[in-house]
Formats: sequence, C-alpha cells, structure tokens
Amino acid sequence: MGQNKLGRDIPQEFAEQYGVFGGEFEEIKTYQEHSRQINPVKPRDTKLLGSIKEAIEKTGLKDGMTISFHHHFREGDFVMNMVMDTIAEMGIKNISIAPSSIANVHEPLIGHIKNGVVTNITSSGLRDKVGAAISEGIMENPVVIRSHGGRARAIARGDVKIDVAFLGAPSSDAYGNVNGTVGKATCGSLGYAMIDAKYAEQVVIITDYLVDYPNTPISIPQTDVDYVVEVDAIGDPDGIAKGATRFTKNPKELLIAEYASKVITKSPYFKEGFSFQTGTGGASLAVSRFMRETMIKENITADFALGGITNAMVELLEEGLVKKIIDVQDFDHPSGISLGNSENHYEIDANFYASPLSKGAAINQLDVAILSALEIDTDFNVNVITGSDGVIRGASGGHSDTSAACKMSLIISPLVRGRIPTIVEAVNTVVTPGSSVDVVVTEIGIAINPARQDLIEAFKNLDVPQYTIEELQQKAYAIVGVPDKIEYGEKTVALIEYRDGTIIDVVKNV
Repeated sequence: MGQNKLGRDIPQEFAEQYGVFGGEFEEIKTYQEHSRQINPVKPRDTKLLGSIKEAIEKTGLKDGMTISFHHHFREGDFVMNMVMDTIAEMGIKNISIAPSSIANVHEPLIGHIKNGVVTNITSSGLRDKVGAAISEGIMENPVVIRSHGGRARAIARGDVKIDVAFLGAPSSDAYGNVNGTVGKATCGSLGYAMIDAKYAEQVVIITDYLVDYPNTPISIPQTDVDYVVEVDAIGDPDGIAKGATRFTKNPKELLIAEYASKVITKSPYFKEGFSFQTGTGGASLAVSRFMRETMIKENITADFALGGITNAMVELLEEGLVKKIIDVQDFDHPSGISLGNSENHYEIDANFYASPLSKGAAINQLDVAILSALEIDTDFNVNVITGSDGVIRGASGGHSDTSAACKMSLIISPLVRGRIPTIVEAVNTVVTPGSSVDVVVTEIGIAINPARQDLIEAFKNLDVPQYTIEELQQKAYAIVGVPDKIEYGEKTVALIEYRDGTIIDVVKNV
C-alpha cells in the first residue's frame, strides 16, 4: 500500500502504475505528444458508409481495442448505446471505452459489462444506475475517473490510446466537416469531441443531418475524419438540455448565491476586465444574477466567461457585461444558438480549456471560479464523485482543473442536504485537494482557507458571517448528527486520477 501526499492509501499495483498524488503542480513536466497513424483518402474515395456496422468493419475494430464517445448530448444521447449494441451483436469482446462522461441514458452499458463486451472504462463521471453497478463491483478492473483537463492530457500524452472514436455530430457533410450548431439535435460546442477527433487512430462521425459540402463553421475538420455514417436520430434535443440549468427559487440556494456574489464583488479580483467561470446548478446561476447587479452599479465588465455555458452567461454577453465567452460545452439551447450566431462566442477543445500539459490552458487565465461539492472536509478537500453512501454518482468534470488554476476558487454548498452533512471531518473520496480551494460558501456563512491570509485580510470587513471550516463542520453535525461510517469492501472499483495522471484517491466496493 502506498500513501499519497493527502495520506490516502493507494494499493501498491496502482501506485506503481500511475504514481501517487504529490501536490498540485509536481508532475507538470515536458512530455512527448501522442502521434497517430493516418490512412490517406484519395481523390475519388468516399467516406460515407451505409451503417454503423459497416463503419465498425471498415475500422477493423477487434477484441481488446479502445473506443471513445463524447457527452455533449448528455441525457439525450443515442450514439453510445447504438454503437455498443452493434459491437455486441458482432461478437466483439473485451472493449475499453473512454467516453468523456457517462449519463443515466447509458444504463445498457451494465449489460455489456456483464457480458464481457466492456472490460475497462475511463470517464469523467458515472451517473445513477451505472455508477451504482460499478460501486457494487460488477467490473473486474477499476474504472479510471479523470477530470476534463486530465482526460485531454491523457489522450494527448498517449496514456489513453483511442483506436476508434465514434462521435455524434449534429451536422456533417459527406467528407466529415462537423459542427454542433446546425441540425436536428444541436448541442452547441463540441469541445470534448474535438480532442478525440485530433488524436484517435480512426474517427467515425455519426450524424442525422447530412448537409452539402462544405459544412461550415467547422468544429471538427475533414482532415481528422475517416468515415461518416448517417442514421435516423443521434439524440433527443430535450435530453441535451435536461436537468442541469434552472434558476432557483430556493431561499437557501439564493442565500448561498448572495454570499458568493459578495465574496466575488468585494474581492481584489473584481475589477475592470476580470474573468470568471460559474457552474450550472441553481445557486451557481443565481450568483451570475447577483453579480450582474453589482457589475452594472459599479460599471465593471468582464473580459471573458469560461467553461460549460448557460443562457445566464449568454445574457451577460448580449448586455455587454461580458466581452467574450470561451465555450467547451453548452448546457442549454440558447447557448448553442449564441455559439452559432455571435462572433464573440468561441468554441474551444478540452486541451485549450483545461489540460495541465498544454502550452497554457484557458483556466490559467481565470480570476474566479464557482464550483459545487457533494462533501468538503476540514482540510478543504472536495468530493464530487461519491455520495454519502459511498456509491459513485457524480463526475470529476473540470473541478480539480479549474480550482487549481484560477486565482480564487469558491466551493458553494448547503451546510446539510436532507439529513446529510456536506461539511465533514474527512470526505469519502478526494477529487480536488484542499490546497486548490480558497473559500467555502454555505447559507450560514463562509470559511476561508487559512493558507489564503491575503483573502482573510481582504474580507475582514465583508458583510457575510465568517467561520473556520471546523466551526462549519460542527454546525452541520449539530443539525444532523455525526454521519455513520461507510462499510466498504476490499475491492477497488474506481481510481480517482488527479489532473496530472497520479492517483489522488481510490473508491472501494460498497
């Protein structure tokens, strides 16, 4: 057993294979980028094929290979299930899948795991039923959870070698020029798919909206695409924008948002030309509304907003309060429309967004980031992957990337959820180390990381109640009691990779 810098026990075989977390920037070192084999397309060759099965045959996909998908269609995705069902019908086994994330709609994966079609998974997140099945130990090999920046790093460095990327495209021409702003199931930015298209050995575009050549604007270019398949439907537009974005009327969430907004607007970073990233939950969206009032009152505009984009950001852009949006993923329909229409709304890939091994990610330019949490502990470590029962039910996303890179990270969370404390002595699973977390914001007040004496000084007259993190934890326990310890088994079901490729924590079976 090896221990990492946070004192988390990492089984020896994984410690040796990946290395153990030793600090935020310890492993940011020179590396050789992954190169790939190219199959040139001659002048009269056609890329357009008749079916997914034909595409699988043409790529030469066989047992033991690695395939990937993107998650821009979120709960509306049809592509992963269509491809996996076809692979299973063709009798191909022992496949590793490397989707950028896995949603509830991908529940059929459970059957493919049990039948030996899928034997390895790496992803940013695992939702409800798939996460629960993994936590029960249905896989022989642990799932590897990577952040969005960590996934981009792993693909670029060749830690993850994708044999075939199957990428759903809202629109494509027959030569493989793709975008996400035109079509029947538009999703806006294709930032996570773009990295797969650039590095995968072979790329199959699956679309339900074939247009004349050339399809512009071009998000994924023909030079990265081997084959194109037209199907009846790639996704459900309602599912693409489902669930993530809603303006809250919850008094607790509004109070959290008000406090977070005060922290931002009274911080040293709130000045002309500042930059920010917000989340997509109710409280996060409300922060941008509170911030907007102060920006108008103090005549301050932001140079850019970043990340997963929502209509709240688009409205700030249209009002001139934000000069530019840098967009890796869209969470609602208006954001996708804006990406297609506005010259100040830019699409970027995951490498540009958050890779720790790129020549400078956009998150490195961020002043402020607002992030959520399932749990925060008294060392400011954050868990966004396992629930209070120890079951995998979340996603690493850009959490550890953004909080490490920005100048001030805010973790917003209610003090308790239902009968469960969110501020605890030790989180179940560390995804983001406490050294990356600056301010925790709850509905009863804030706690500033003692490592940030500059912020403690800056906020000494702030009109928000302030506590130590230990005081917040004690208040949470006073309301709902001390949480029961989870009974874990001996089997490692997931490895939590830090963005640099080392292991920051592991998840055992429940």
